[in-house]
Amino acid sequence: MPSCRSLLVGLLSVLLSIPALAQTTSPTFLQLNARQNCWVDSVFTNMAPDDRIAQLIMVAGYSNRKPGYEDSLVTLVQKNKLGGVVMFQGGPMRQARLTNRLQANSKVPLLIAMDAEWGIAMRLDSTVRYPYQMTLGAMQGAGSDSLIYQMGAHLAKQARRLGMHVNFAPSVDVNNNPNNPVINFRSFGENKYDVARKALAYMRGMQDNQLLTSLKHFPGHGDTGTDSHYDLPLITKSRAQLDSLELYPFRQLINAGAAGVMIAHLSIPALDTTRNRPSTLSPAIVTNLLKNELGFQGLVFSDAMNMKGVTKYFPSGRADELGLEAGMDVLEFTEDVPAALSLIKQAIADGRMTQASLDARCLKVLKAKAWVGLDQYKPIVLDNLVSDLNPVQDELLNRKLTEASLTVLKNDRNLLPLQRLDTLRIASVAIESDKITAFQQMASNYTLVDHFNITSKTPDSTLAQVRDSLKNYNLILVDVHLNNIRPAVKYGLQAKTAGLLGELVATGKAVVTVFGNVYALDKLTFPMDTAQPSRNIEQARAIVMPYQLTNYTEELSAQLIFGAIGASGKLPVTVNQRFRVGDGMTIQPNGRLKYTIPEEVGIDSRYLTQQVDSLVNVGLTQKAFPGCVVQMARNGKVIFRKAYGKHTYDASLGAEPLPVQLDDLYDMASVTKVSTSTPALMRLVDEGKFNLDGKMADYLPSFKKSNKADLVWRDVLTHQARLKAWIPFWMDTKNPDGTWKPKTFKAEESSRYPIEVTDSLYEFKKYPRTIFQQIRDSPLNPKKEYVYSDLSFILYPQIVKRITGVDFEDYIKTTFYKPLGATTLTFLPRRFYSLNRIVPTEYDSLFRKTLIWGRVHDEGAAMLNGLSGHAGLFGSANDLMKVYEMYRQKGSYGGQQFISQKTIAEFTRYQFPELGNRRGLGFDKPSFTYSGNGPKSGTKASYGHSGYTGTFVWVEPDPAYNLTYVFLCNRVYPTRNNPTLGNLNTRTNIVEALYQATKRGLQ
Repeated sequence: MPSCRSLLVGLLSVLLSIPALAQTTSPTFLQLNARQNCWVDSVFTNMAPDDRIAQLIMVAGYSNRKPGYEDSLVTLVQKNKLGGVVMFQGGPMRQARLTNRLQANSKVPLLIAMDAEWGIAMRLDSTVRYPYQMTLGAMQGAGSDSLIYQMGAHLAKQARRLGMHVNFAPSVDVNNNPNNPVINFRSFGENKYDVARKALAYMRGMQDNQLLTSLKHFPGHGDTGTDSHYDLPLITKSRAQLDSLELYPFRQLINAGAAGVMIAHLSIPALDTTRNRPSTLSPAIVTNLLKNELGFQGLVFSDAMNMKGVTKYFPSGRADELGLEAGMDVLEFTEDVPAALSLIKQAIADGRMTQASLDARCLKVLKAKAWVGLDQYKPIVLDNLVSDLNPVQDELLNRKLTEASLTVLKNDRNLLPLQRLDTLRIASVAIESDKITAFQQMASNYTLVDHFNITSKTPDSTLAQVRDSLKNYNLILVDVHLNNIRPAVKYGLQAKTAGLLGELVATGKAVVTVFGNVYALDKLTFPMDTAQPSRNIEQARAIVMPYQLTNYTEELSAQLIFGAIGASGKLPVTVNQRFRVGDGMTIQPNGRLKYTIPEEVGIDSRYLTQQVDSLVNVGLTQKAFPGCVVQMARNGKVIFRKAYGKHTYDASLGAEPLPVQLDDLYDMASVTKVSTSTPALMRLVDEGKFNLDGKMADYLPSFKKSNKADLVWRDVLTHQARLKAWIPFWMDTKNPDGTWKPKTFKAEESSRYPIEVTDSLYEFKKYPRTIFQQIRDSPLNPKKEYVYSDLSFILYPQIVKRITGVDFEDYIKTTFYKPLGATTLTFLPRRFYSLNRIVPTEYDSLFRKTLIWGRVHDEGAAMLNGLSGHAGLFGSANDLMKVYEMYRQKGSYGGQQFISQKTIAEFTRYQFPELGNRRGLGFDKPSFTYSGNGPKSGTKASYGHSGYTGTFVWVEPDPAYNLTYVFLCNRVYPTRNNPTLGNLNTRTNIVEALYQATKRGLQ
């Protein structure tokens, strides 16, 4: 066998036979190390001339075909000693097995390629799908290039894991024809500079991670209304026009070291005057323009050789031969391999091609194979393949890419992001979706939104009902779901639903989000049915363009509308005179909760989920609670939301127990204190209407002659004012024989007994006064020390009403909950929600003798008609978190300042640490020395509260953490005599897991 040195000399002589090249950066794959070059020369030397020709042919491969197909494909590749396979439809495991089999039966390792412009999911199921290039074209700023580079790098790693070596991407076509049927959304846009810059980032991301790329579709497929899959497009531009626009991105990326270029099937008289000659078969375009003039040294790929753009005038086999004669290096998707090989050999015999020129191209292919590691080929490892192809980092990247592309094209009077949710009655209308959409689900996380879904098949009678219902709303969120991205079918628009869209925008109440091709905006500008009054999308109050229909675009568009994220995208193309390239408004977020994944805030989702799942499952197994909801946020981003278990343990309620849902309502118990009374007092302090250093009698005149008259509110709120811990009010209503005392309770409702405690227990209308009197007249503890007490919190609703003139519940809801969008937070939830939404609390065997379900668990609050400042609040974990996120944001949320930073700081600091009292004003705080309770890692700035029924909230405002945490469960079901939750420390161990996960991310 000849030495590597002699082979290298031979290789140099072959390469010198290639025409002189212009100055350019050569592709990396041509710069091999000594070992790789030796492999190339060794393989080349041992090849027969015919085998060298076969290295230039790639056939199509599918992993979803019927039995027998794979055998025929393996035989075709093995028999003809082909150079590569282009993979199409299938699945990752099936393709990996097929690839391994093909490689095992190929003497020279195969180059495996795929057309995966927006990720492997373009061809295979169960893989990552990235945004279309048009979507990415909307991204602005230097950061966008970095994200696109990351996309290329991530895709390359997935491709290599799947045994792939070539991605026929990026598309560098400048799409300046809105009716382009084949490029369109596959282009970065119509601005040649943006196209070049973003394509370069994408290309480098792939090539830097050992994936060969192929720029396409040379010399530019963006300005045609013909699909080359079905016909030969004609490009009538002049050479000067082509140089100025279409060729610009190719030049830039070739000069940057592009590995490959794909030749399109186009007829371009300005470059080749031969009638009906596709550019793939044109020496003037492939050799003279691309190789000689532009100096391209990499691999020249054909577009698929089965497309009508080439086969319409040149049959299979003949087209392949002419493609190589024109100067191409690799024929993609050759249909008739024997015919192609025969005609190529005949062309050599006839002198139309030389074996030396084909040998040079074969050497180039072998160099590419060595560069991608095929000189040390290893089969694809099948273990964990699917999970490896779907890393969580790609979900985060997809979210970032989508978020950066969102474009706001209209924002009348700065409507977005939505402000003052308490002033809005919101409906959402999903067009062309017959079920609740991801957009609608996300919108419901922010406030109460009523949903309507219509399609072109919706009966007219139903549409009439929808029209009538929508009159009751002052804001309509319209999400238009376009299920087609092609201009030939009007992007999936239907006349019937487009007509309804016209009606909605004409109301002046619509915010329209179009989930589909950006060019569809032009179809929404004029009525599709000329018999209808002239209406267009411009009449919408706001227009959001996410460019395509995915879960990411739906969820993030809703988050944009409500202010969790901003918008900076710009139109990458001109749609019409109204919507032009570069249009797009900058929208700033307003601080509402964002819903994302832990990785966005530097937390490992697998670690966090494993920790939380383990802790919760121990609690479930040991029956500490039948079910729970856990919600966590960092930096204002909700990173963990999960419901566990069921409402109850068994079917004792007459049916199988319901699984816990994220939006189920729980009895908050003492979390009520810091969710109702405490924020009310903070607001009154801000307004100068409540003095923390004032005395109890100052705000409760009936207490002036009591032993509590001079108690200072700061002491009261920190539980060191000598108040009794609690009073069992209900016990005073019973006679020794167990009957009710007069003027306490009756079994039936009446005007004298209107307060419903249970379905068969009604309280005397004036009895609440007795409760307040009992508090007023109760003895004080002998010593001023910390004793946790409910009593003052029972009084705060009276104080709030006395100061504001507004009933306590109305005050809390109008001041806080409705503007926050925390619409499930309520007292007496049976008034508004079905029992299926409310988790049962406890079977009360002592006082009410019934299951407490949808009524307050606390006996004292029950005797106050379910409404008190110490207990009685119900709600979902998500809505409760909004209150505590407002606290964490120093009193601000959704662009509104609810409480001043100064007051938040005052209420949440240690008030009397010198006395060993760990309390803030209303809030609990970490112990000064960790004693096994509370989160071990909580800083001195942290605060929260627990509830008797099993609830817990915690805020960590320290900048190193910035955490918000909610835990809801019904640990008292079926009985309060169950200390397991406390013994396990489940609630605080879970938040400790969040601290630890955050610390790990900071390391």
